[in-house]
Amino acid sequence: MTTIFNWSSETECTAEVALGNPSRRDFLKVGGMALGGLTLAFALPGTNRLAQAAVGTFQPNAYLRIATDGQVTVTCGLSEMGQGVHTSIPMLIAEELDADWSSVRVEQAPVDKAFNNPYFKMQATGGSTSIRAHWQPMREAGAAARSMLVAAAAQTWKVPVSECRTESGQVIHGSGKSLAYGDLVTTAAKQDVPAKVVLKDPAQFRLLGRDQHRLDTPPKVDGSAKYGLDVRLPGMLTAVLARSPVPGGKVVSFDASKAKAVPGVRQVLQIPNGVAVLADGYWAARKGRDLLDIKWDAGPLASLSSSTISKMFTDAASKGGALARANGDVSTVKANHSIAATYEAPYLSHSCMEPLNCTASVTADGVEIWAGTQSQGPAQGILSHVAGVAPGKVKINTMYLGGGYGRRFAPDFTIDAVLLAKAAGKPVKLVYTREDDTRAYFYRPAGVTQFSAGFDQAGEPIAFTAKVSSPSLMEASGFMKLPADGVDNFAVEGTRDQPYEFPNLRIEYARAEPGVQIWFWRSVGHSQNAFFVESFIDEMAAAAKADPYQFRRKLLDKEPRHRAVLDLAASAADWGKPLPAGVHRGIAVAESFGSFVAEVVEASVSADGGVKVHRVVCAVDCGHTVNPQIIRRQMESAIIYGMTAALYGKITFKDGRVEQGNFDSYPMVRINEVPRIEVHIMQSSEHPGGVGEPGLPAFAPALGNAIFAATGKRLRQLPLNTSELKRA
Repeated sequence: MTTIFNWSSETECTAEVALGNPSRRDFLKVGGMALGGLTLAFALPGTNRLAQAAVGTFQPNAYLRIATDGQVTVTCGLSEMGQGVHTSIPMLIAEELDADWSSVRVEQAPVDKAFNNPYFKMQATGGSTSIRAHWQPMREAGAAARSMLVAAAAQTWKVPVSECRTESGQVIHGSGKSLAYGDLVTTAAKQDVPAKVVLKDPAQFRLLGRDQHRLDTPPKVDGSAKYGLDVRLPGMLTAVLARSPVPGGKVVSFDASKAKAVPGVRQVLQIPNGVAVLADGYWAARKGRDLLDIKWDAGPLASLSSSTISKMFTDAASKGGALARANGDVSTVKANHSIAATYEAPYLSHSCMEPLNCTASVTADGVEIWAGTQSQGPAQGILSHVAGVAPGKVKINTMYLGGGYGRRFAPDFTIDAVLLAKAAGKPVKLVYTREDDTRAYFYRPAGVTQFSAGFDQAGEPIAFTAKVSSPSLMEASGFMKLPADGVDNFAVEGTRDQPYEFPNLRIEYARAEPGVQIWFWRSVGHSQNAFFVESFIDEMAAAAKADPYQFRRKLLDKEPRHRAVLDLAASAADWGKPLPAGVHRGIAVAESFGSFVAEVVEASVSADGGVKVHRVVCAVDCGHTVNPQIIRRQMESAIIYGMTAALYGKITFKDGRVEQGNFDSYPMVRINEVPRIEVHIMQSSEHPGGVGEPGLPAFAPALGNAIFAATGKRLRQLPLNTSELKRA
């Protein structure tokens, strides 16, 4: 397995490259002064620099500034990849600020510790953490600014602060007179920053919990929104890279003569990851790359195959592994009857619609990149080592991401772009072809889980065991270490913490490493583990001759949030009521990233084994809601993404090579296949959970359970092998 980077401290690294500045900074401290009556300077903790706001603005912290015309600009340190943070983060601030939403705009932040994700302790986007991590600090930022504006108005009117209130971008006195925020920026800049702020009671919310238009929609419609592929620099060359067709392979020698003969090709360069052709444009670079004559040393994985990988996982699971969780003692259980099953999931590609790309410029003054990246903080440290400059000399321009799903958290495409720009002496845009993207070896882990369950004479479950086998994503990421107990947290998430109450339970983790680079994929371990667990729970219901919904409900007596979404999904789907002939239901529930989701899938199976999904009913409890419209869209997005994985997704190996390349061999769900999707959001006063990923895990098991209801055939391998249904 390739280690991309190892992170040991804020300033040092244990392996190839370092992550710069990983420590979290405290919430922004503000020191104010007036310059021309309008400028507020502020210090970023942990640095020696003082940033100064532009004349004509009030900037009480790094996240917010208000201009004299009343325009509110929110600076967002998170990457916008379609999940809506460029709207949700401004909503958090605008709510406590009492801003006029029509006056709010958003801009992308530079890389700076002020924008560290509190959950990650570095500036990065992933794990459905954006709202969970920023629910408190962003609201505090808005509340602090509001307090200063109120103090400024009270000072102007020479009245007590208690006589003033705010609404829609104005401070209003009890007498009825008012001042717009824009008229207060000079005086507000002179106010002391409050040491503490009082946040609104949710009953007072005017924006949060209500549908609001997305701030990034207009630029995406009019074409002004810029993605990585849109970047153009003077003198820029475009690069396409030839990588080893086998994971871990190395270049022995290459002949570039045919590539150099292609019109427009300017350079051919070798870097550690392969050989790149640099040209005036993409097509010349790609044609030149395809004409390279390269001799490869395939290395130890030359004979790697999916069958050997599957056997490795199965054998490891059979032997058992490190203890992840134990309740009671399964070894002493005397079951009246028992069942067992083995489930398996393949490697998966992220397949973002925008292939990976990065534009880099390396000069004597430093490094600058333009990329859709999810990890600005780590990238700054990594690229400083790649280019041999101080981290502060690395500037990162975060572009809109045409899909991320965790893939753009990895640094490979930014590292290679910087290496090529440094060697070429010119700005270079590195572009992955679709095949490059599919065969880049950063995959959702494959794995196998073996289950068994025992029942007493009354048919009640009394024992549950799961033996999980997969690679260690913690180790593969390079910035986490496997815990002392030997259990990879990602490998067992959704299995170790499965919510059902069994008097005797045992979960084990057996690590197996085929050697393929693995990475975070949308909903990470939950993506396969929910399929495994919820499918086997369905098998247990069938063995107990119980209704799948009622069977789950009974075992969730001590899990009220699981049970509530399960009930809501079943009710909204009219569980138990007749469906059209040939259509059957399946149900599943899963918790991930602080949110609880239950889904009911209605599906039919044709005589030739074809599966049609007619309807998906989704119930979600994600705690306090910010923008319900975004929540609904994210649930829909995750369900469709999960549907692709359930029906089609797999990366397979033969003779060390990935067999899939483009969408002909790695298909996506097409628009005509998308079912009717209903999303029901539970009202909750709990801390917000994530919404970018939690809609995915429950889909595959709900579909598999619907297929079982339709055919009596249990499919235990992803993607669901519909050819077995024809035989059934």
